[in-house]
Amino acid sequence: MFAAIIAPLGAGLAMFLFGMKIMEMALDRLAGPRLAAALARFTRTPARGMAASAAVTAALQSSTAVTVATIGLVNAGLIRFRQTLGVILGANIGTCLTTTLLGGGLDRLAVPLLLTASAVCAASWLPLPLGARRAASATAPAPVRPHRPLALRYGALAAAGFACVLLAMQVLQSIAPALRERGTLDAFIALAQTSLLWGVLAGAALTALIHSSAACIAMAMSLAATQAISPTLGIAIVIGANIGTCATALIASASGSRYGRWVAWTHIALNAGGALLFYPLIGLLEQTAALLSATPAGQIAQAQTLFNVSCSLLALPICYLPSRRKPA
Repeated sequence: MFAAIIAPLGAGLAMFLFGMKIMEMALDRLAGPRLAAALARFTRTPARGMAASAAVTAALQSSTAVTVATIGLVNAGLIRFRQTLGVILGANIGTCLTTTLLGGGLDRLAVPLLLTASAVCAASWLPLPLGARRAASATAPAPVRPHRPLALRYGALAAAGFACVLLAMQVLQSIAPALRERGTLDAFIALAQTSLLWGVLAGAALTALIHSSAACIAMAMSLAATQAISPTLGIAIVIGANIGTCATALIASASGSRYGRWVAWTHIALNAGGALLFYPLIGLLEQTAALLSATPAGQIAQAQTLFNVSCSLLALPICYLPSRRKPA
């Protein structure tokens, strides 16, 4: 059991989280310094905040990073609490990019992408040719260090991280036959057939435990790709992951101001409210996603996008309601 299930599961999750962190770090070096300024500048209205947050989250590939940064901005008094509502909604939209790409069948490109990205990253550390160094020294008023193509380096690191995520998907898919042989999946599927609420609870618990909704959804997509679980159960896990992802923001807000805690609890209220709204509509989500993708994994990815975008658009008008409290 250890060699067939536990070891591949642990290795796959570790590789997935490692790839995500590499992507997050590399993209943060490229766009991170502008994160606070962008959020503070483009959050004057909930709609602008949602658009800016969706773009920043898609660039950084981490809705948690954007939400935690927003809590920090509120604690520091740089933005008001009402300005964070659109940011939360936009973060839920921007985080769909990773799973959409994973559902596109790109896993066959994992090894070539990793090798190419690693070569480009290694090449970025090479010193400039002697002629280029002399030209730089001649034009500079003082001796300067040879310029290193940082954008190229961090772009290659981000691509390498994504390749690790694709490889992790292949490792996670390898455990499905062993789970099926031992009846583990059959028992879980039989339990979920009585109520998809078990799938929602499983997605929420796993996401809260590993602090990554993308990893939880990727596991569901991997199992669905091998027909170990149905797309319906995978969508239920997606809805649960949307709730579990609030745990990190709640922890981050514990030692901050009351407005920072409001941001975290608002995040929970919006995500849990969306889950309650769409839980009875899982069948409709599956039917709609089936029109957009022919593969089970792709259907789960499309369902996540439909779910998050719909929830954010439905909640956006609520952000414009007048408040009786004095804004923070």
